[in-house]
Amino acid sequence: MRAIISISGLTKTYASGQHALRNVSLEIQEGEIFALLGPNGAGKTTLISIVCGIVTPSSGTVSVDGCDIQKDYRVTRSKIGLVPQELVTDAFETVRATAGFSRGLFGCAPDPKHIESVLRDLSLWDRRNDVIMTLSGGMKRRVMIAKALAHEPRILFLDEPTAGVDVELRRDMWALVRRLRDSGVTIVLTTHYIDEAEEMADRIGVISEGQLIVVEDKVRLMRKLGRKQLTLHLQEPLMAIPAGLEAWELALNAGGFELEYSFDANEEQTGIPGLLRRLSELGVGFKDLHTSQSSLEEIFVSLVSARAGFRR
Repeated sequence: MRAIISISGLTKTYASGQHALRNVSLEIQEGEIFALLGPNGAGKTTLISIVCGIVTPSSGTVSVDGCDIQKDYRVTRSKIGLVPQELVTDAFETVRATAGFSRGLFGCAPDPKHIESVLRDLSLWDRRNDVIMTLSGGMKRRVMIAKALAHEPRILFLDEPTAGVDVELRRDMWALVRRLRDSGVTIVLTTHYIDEAEEMADRIGVISEGQLIVVEDKVRLMRKLGRKQLTLHLQEPLMAIPAGLEAWELALNAGGFELEYSFDANEEQTGIPGLLRRLSELGVGFKDLHTSQSSLEEIFVSLVSARAGFRR
């Protein structure tokens, strides 16, 4: 795959002195789903706004499909669809008319079939003649997505697209995202629902205090930074972890009926065989066991916490 977005040395400092972005460099590959994670105020929206031409960077360069976003603004902007966090649309226009108008803003010829297809994908076709001010918040969010897709962009930015919306919209949206990716559209999203990033994204970027602290393939990131847990379901409850097990990182849960061992799955010696032998020697019996891996949310929290601790 080739890079469809190239960001180099990007910084943004506001007049107040706030450093929203600090020397951010990133390449996003054509046809991938890239999830940008970070706490509130980390710089996610600022980064997206710069790439989309809404905010001017203090320094650095951004190119979209080989074109500079400042020198070739019209070309780059026509390749991008943006769904912002805020619901911004014409309250007195109909659903179909506002989608068609958005297409015309980018100089695209009218295409009623494409508009119909987009509205049907978003379950808006039956509401096509409704005035937007009469719609629910979830339906208005669907209209925002329809507007972003009206001019057939090659890149779609979704800035917290499912924040505060119903489960049905989240399901419809992610089904649409998969179809768009399959058709070659590049998806860049920010989300507070880390389970969505874990399910949908090909790669993950974590931003904290304006700096990218990690960019990695999702599976590789979880394998590299995630820890595994071995949970032993005991035959009899323990009041405390027996003496002689200090060599293992153990926790007692579920009222003493579960013994949990955390370990690094990448190490050649996990310590599991030795732990099981030692438990047998101590007469601690178990009736079942299973392993699990740290979730993306746990990895995200540990990365951001470690970064905050380093800066202090």
